[in-house]
Amino acid sequence: MKNFWMILVFTFLVIQPNAAQADEKGLDIAPYIKVADVASGIDVVSRDVQKSLTNKGFEILGTYSPAQNPKLQVIAYTRADLKNAVIKVADRGAMAGVLKVGLVKKGDTVAVSYLNPSYIFNAYLRKETPKHQKVLKKVSDDVRSALVHPGTEPVGFGGGIRAEKLWKYHYKFMMPYFSDPKELNTFTSFEEGLRTIESNLNANKSSTKEVYRLVFPAQKTAVIGIALMDKENGEAEFLPIIGEENIAAMPYEIILQNNTVTMLPGRYRIALSWPDLSMGTFMKIMSTPNDIKDMMKSLTE
Repeated sequence: MKNFWMILVFTFLVIQPNAAQADEKGLDIAPYIKVADVASGIDVVSRDVQKSLTNKGFEILGTYSPAQNPKLQVIAYTRADLKNAVIKVADRGAMAGVLKVGLVKKGDTVAVSYLNPSYIFNAYLRKETPKHQKVLKKVSDDVRSALVHPGTEPVGFGGGIRAEKLWKYHYKFMMPYFSDPKELNTFTSFEEGLRTIESNLNANKSSTKEVYRLVFPAQKTAVIGIALMDKENGEAEFLPIIGEENIAAMPYEIILQNNTVTMLPGRYRIALSWPDLSMGTFMKIMSTPNDIKDMMKSLTE
């Protein structure tokens, strides 16, 4: 990673004390952390980021270009200690077991950012987060160590929400919470559900493609990140409207637990990932939450 960081073209000043761990100080937690702009090609940066993460013991689960845009790339990753912690939270805690790095090519440089672990832990594990604080802090610290050049400070961006508010986050009055998942289908068994989803993904049903799969066999739980490639209703339609800077939010995921598959409603999941989104902009993608639900549901049938 040394050569990678030698070609930084900017050093970023922190905009809040230790942006990656602001929850420890009772401050707002930024959903994303910008690391740097790197003067290199996106594939080179991706390779070096992945190497740096694996050097810290993380496992790369998958990569893809959202909206099939070669100027965008997401790297999804996890680690054993993180998986062991999140699976203990029965209500879809496994969804917090996948972290992401986002790469955005702009001219001759690549903007590198990552999904703030503290943000997603508090959103998905909610009030259970403090019970696993030791492991989660170690994960957050190691992500920061892997991606942030020594002597510089990362910059939090995309908004900011305190930990306790993330536990019960909703965008506006009458909007859904984490505790309002959309049920997509039920099966006779976990195994049947996984086979059905896998078969539909292999058939490219509804222009979808698997990006990653995180499976907990003993707990009969699987989290699957899915690229939404439909040009009219998928990522190519809504990402340019709501903003590609937050690309580490992608891909959208579904979760199979025992024999039931669910997803977070778009009016929660999109708002959580773009918390600074104005209502006016949200109205421009009014159909997107239902479009995503329809695509995901088709994978379970």
